[in-house]
Amino acid sequence: MGGTDRTAENAAEAGGIDGTDDDALYVLTAVLLTPAQFPSVLGDDYPAACAALDLEPYAEGYGLVLGQDGAGARWTVIVDDVSLVAVAIASWDCGMEYELSPDERSVVAALPGWPLAVASAAPDLPAPHDPEPEEGDRAPLAPPSADTWGPAQRRLGADEVALQWAAWRSQMDDEGTVDSDTEAGPGTGTDAGTDAGSDRPHDPQEPHDPYDGVRRALAELRGYLEEPPPVGRVRSSFAAGGARMLRADGPGWSLVARTDDMAFVLLDDEPREVLPVARGTKLPALLEALDAMAVRPS
Repeated sequence: MGGTDRTAENAAEAGGIDGTDDDALYVLTAVLLTPAQFPSVLGDDYPAACAALDLEPYAEGYGLVLGQDGAGARWTVIVDDVSLVAVAIASWDCGMEYELSPDERSVVAALPGWPLAVASAAPDLPAPHDPEPEEGDRAPLAPPSADTWGPAQRRLGADEVALQWAAWRSQMDDEGTVDSDTEAGPGTGTDAGTDAGSDRPHDPQEPHDPYDGVRRALAELRGYLEEPPPVGRVRSSFAAGGARMLRADGPGWSLVARTDDMAFVLLDDEPREVLPVARGTKLPALLEALDAMAVRPS
């Protein structure tokens, strides 16, 4: 997910939500909500992420500014000035100061709560808390619980694998299967071209095979090439060595892959398991085709 938490010392006062000093927002962090970059915790694709915030999925996207009001309450302010938010995020990522102060005219909505966990807090304010609800208000936004497993946690897990690719890849041998010397890690890899058993009815006497879900995910990915999914389901970003990092999601599954290497799949039905997929003979062509159709950050 784009953006970084800033320290409390760097929290800056942004323009008031409605122009009054009492409602001034003390900005803590910000993220982009665009077809190519959006908090995956909100949905499998860009339209779903927008729907989670009651927004129209405009192609230009939005910026989400997370902060506290003068009473310390959590607010997510949504603005349509995407360029301003992108500059702020890039500056913070480089360790530079940047006071993010969106113009009031760019504010689309102000929603109570934060959809993401924020580690910092504004100085000299009460501890972050949800604002007092008023009649008709929507429930405050909140990050997903770490104690359960579901679609949001699965997508966040896939994001983490992408961020820590080298660490996960180091647990595999050159064929993309688990290194036999590694005690902890995911189970045995599978070739992306393996179809065996994918159409057979499940025999309750047979042992559970988590790779049934992996084969289903790969089949749905091949289906994306024939019938394009909602925008943002397949995203491509920069990776070292001239490769691309792919993130793809679908009902019950998430995929992380490098176009020059292997892939990992996470499933709703396999809590906290990261299942490696060997490069094999068919995965390279699939990844190349997905990269060609993927949305990319501008």
